[in-house]
Amino acid sequence: MKKFETVAELIALANEIMLPIHEVVIEREMVTSQRSREDLIDEMRRSWDVMQAAIKRGIENEEHSVSGLTGGDAKKLYAHREGGYLASPALSAASYAVGVAEVNAVMGRIVACPTAGSCGIMPAALYTAKLNKGATDEEIVKALFTAAGIGMVIDQNASIAGAEGGCQAECGTATGMAAAALVELAGGTPEQCGNACALAIKNLLGLACDPVAGLVEVPCVKRNGFCVIHAMLAADMTLAGIVSAVPIDDVISALDSIGRAMPQSIRETAKGGLAATPTGQKIAERLRK
Repeated sequence: MKKFETVAELIALANEIMLPIHEVVIEREMVTSQRSREDLIDEMRRSWDVMQAAIKRGIENEEHSVSGLTGGDAKKLYAHREGGYLASPALSAASYAVGVAEVNAVMGRIVACPTAGSCGIMPAALYTAKLNKGATDEEIVKALFTAAGIGMVIDQNASIAGAEGGCQAECGTATGMAAAALVELAGGTPEQCGNACALAIKNLLGLACDPVAGLVEVPCVKRNGFCVIHAMLAADMTLAGIVSAVPIDDVISALDSIGRAMPQSIRETAKGGLAATPTGQKIAERLRK
């Protein structure tokens, strides 16, 4: 099995075997984990089941987190989906993403994809493709491997941790992964998957990780809702024929350099950004009592 360290190499391997990216990633996992294809797919299917369950719980959830900062917003947004400015599928997707993040905030079961702070973006994007575009569970499970391959490359060449690279590393990575998966589900090429990832992450470069009171709630929960829309738009831009002027591996390099240049205060320390505002400090003080 040939290894891949960049998205370009991942795309080249997929083109070499004339199959989607997910096949390259599955083969890699079979070799590195010494597990069968069936076992890997079954595990990913279980993860997809957890994602779907979190969505369903999230859009019905009225429970608030222990801090009281989050809870019930996904249900409100889901109820508003027919009367909003955005089309119903987009509002539904945002409500799914917020809902999963709210489930995380109340210690519910989620899949960190790639992190708990960004856990709503991937499920929401793929669930929207299932309901609105007819993507099957089998297709989605395979697309999750494509997303995983993208995530592996970003983790190896930059970071997926807010503490290292800001929220661009967490929500940015999740958004790029989701965009690539959506393009594959739509029948796009490996190159288009990489292009969608580039478009998605470019628009989130420099995003601070500034959780109020150090909790993965504000602004994290609602940010998941915004980011799934970014993912869907990046996929549609790509499928419309729009090409990123900067290729994905260069975008990942920029993600890394920007993350390293970020002040520590906006890398998940709760010492800068929204966390440092007067309101953020009042909330933190209240929760300390």
